[in-house]
Amino acid sequence: MASIILTFLILLISMGGLAVGVLLGRAPIKGSCGGLACTTCRGCKKTIRGGK
Repeated sequence: MASIILTFLILLISMGGLAVGVLLGRAPIKGSCGGLACTTCRGCKKTIRGGK
């Protein structure tokens, strides 16, 4: 039972940390090609999501 409570608390703290980041307006996490908002990947010259 203690492990279930510990797991729940860890998840709750993690979600709280993510929520604080959203509330403070931090920049989103970006992937190797610039994340979802990127239209071209400079590393591999691949065009995605209808970019130029």
